Amino acid sequence: MKKFTNGCVKVMNKFLPDPFLFAIVLTIIVFLAGLIFTGQGPFQMVQNWAGGFWNLLGFSMQMALVLVLGNAMAKAGVFKRLLEGLANLAKTPARAISITAFVSVVACWINWGFGLVIGALLAKEMAKKVKKVDYRLLIASAYSGFVVWHGGLSGSIPLKLTSLGADGFIANTNGALDTVIPISQTVFSPMNLFISLIIIFGLPFICRLMIPDEEHTLEVNPELIKDEPVKEVEIVTPADKLEHSKIIWLLVLALGFTWIIHQFATKGINALTLNFVNFIFLFVGIMLHGNLKNYIFAFNESVKGTAGILLQFPFYAGIQGMMVGHIGLPVDASLAAMISNGFVSISNTTTFPLFTFLSAGIVNFFVPSGGGQWAVQGPIMIPAGLDIGVPAAKTAMAIAWGDAWTNMIQPFWALPALGIAGLGAKDVMGYCVVTLLFAGAVAVLGMLIF
Repeated sequence: MKKFTNGCVKVMNKFLPDPFLFAIVLTIIVFLAGLIFTGQGPFQMVQNWAGGFWNLLGFSMQMALVLVLGNAMAKAGVFKRLLEGLANLAKTPARAISITAFVSVVACWINWGFGLVIGALLAKEMAKKVKKVDYRLLIASAYSGFVVWHGGLSGSIPLKLTSLGADGFIANTNGALDTVIPISQTVFSPMNLFISLIIIFGLPFICRLMIPDEEHTLEVNPELIKDEPVKEVEIVTPADKLEHSKIIWLLVLALGFTWIIHQFATKGINALTLNFVNFIFLFVGIMLHGNLKNYIFAFNESVKGTAGILLQFPFYAGIQGMMVGHIGLPVDASLAAMISNGFVSISNTTTFPLFTFLSAGIVNFFVPSGGGQWAVQGPIMIPAGLDIGVPAAKTAMAIAWGDAWTNMIQPFWALPALGIAGLGAKDVMGYCVVTLLFAGAVAVLGMLIF
């Protein structure tokens, strides 16, 4: 395992470019593929690209806030002591890797936004506390937990299946489903629980097996990842007193926590949308910092890691635009539809979920968004599966796992964790290849058994 992992790390370090250049390479590939396979002209492909370029602005802001609000919350003394307590449980590199992977994968199954941030923050704390632990593998272990997100409680596809649209059909099933599918048939189905549980309990052992020998271990200097010290401010002027006012602080907290309590009381775990997770991060962070001025300092320090998200996400939106664009052509003439239809044409009842899983993994390279993936593949795969006798719930989860699977070698989702850690994609992707193979094998096994 160590030899194979070291080989993957060397290959990724040598050939994987900066995540932004990776996005540019994907842009060029999709542009040329559109010209060759769809029959659209160069200017039509430019229209598709430019038409999609700003479609992820809202999501870009959400992801930037995941990073900033989570990091700002973690800079509070109380939260830092909590992370330090967890890190103190790890006396050896092996234990540090295992605990980080387990906390991350469980947190990501509960809510992916929460898991991405908590895993990276815990990994960073482990690096400060544990000697001779490979920092790259720590961050890779934290990010690897993300592989279960689409089979968990915040998975966008299973959640979309729980409600009908205005037309009485579930969105992106091409009018094939007019009855909701509860999460008991998707997230809590025997197939999904089998896949999820094996990954949750197996991932810490897989990450532990990847620990490099001393010669290949890259130990980070704790001083390089040390948090900025809390600024001491003299409260002299009326403006200073206002900024540190406990009354204003309490009023803000009362507003925020009233809504948080109401949402949990009325919706339970279903309240944990990405916006609501960010809302929680914001107000818990304000509470833990003790006053608004301290929180402003922490927030300003945390903004520094958002450059990758702000720069790259518009380009991925442009790639998505080219993947689904079909100017002057039928809907099924787009690149994404061609990939999906190609797998459908060679499928039968037994192989259909597997080919759906594989096609979703391929499409995910170019449309790295759960909602975008569903919009592209749902209208094709759900009706096709029903026609050959595959339940819609199983097809949907095959798309979901395919989407989650190749995130391990797609830098798009790693950007928040990398921003917190101060690493580049090439530093962690070699380790994530092993997670990709492990999770892929488990997913295929689950689909075959059930």
